Amino acid sequence: MHRVLLPVDDSESRALAQADYVSSLPKSAEEVEAIILFVFTDDSEGDVPRSVTRVSSVRRAREHLEDAGVEVTILEDSLEAVDNIIRNAKEYDVDSIVLGGRKRSPAGKALFGSVTQKVILNTDRPVVVTGEDTSDE
Repeated sequence: MHRVLLPVDDSESRALAQADYVSSLPKSAEEVEAIILFVFTDDSEGDVPRSVTRVSSVRRAREHLEDAGVEVTILEDSLEAVDNIIRNAKEYDVDSIVLGGRKRSPAGKALFGSVTQKVILNTDRPVVVTGEDTSDE
């Protein structure tokens, strides 16, 4: 079984691009397990209980993967995104990490975002950086 970690944020388009990449892997329905991780990074919701099932990007990525026959596990964590991504990658012994990239200016394309860059530099696992899903544009 090929285990892949998909740390998603609030962006549905990035989450769908990540899910699309995973579902396009060879024999994804038979041999891939996707672990979707959402990290709550602030307390802006006040007293409202936070739940990963309320996050639309997580729901959309899960639906896309399940429709493709990929086994899906959902995880949620809080506070520091990079530390949680690295820790969960080790804990679940994933074979790779699939991150969602953001649109950048031509000059900005030479650099990754801070979370992406820190994950790449601090993990011993292969990292794939996808773009955004632009199929609705």
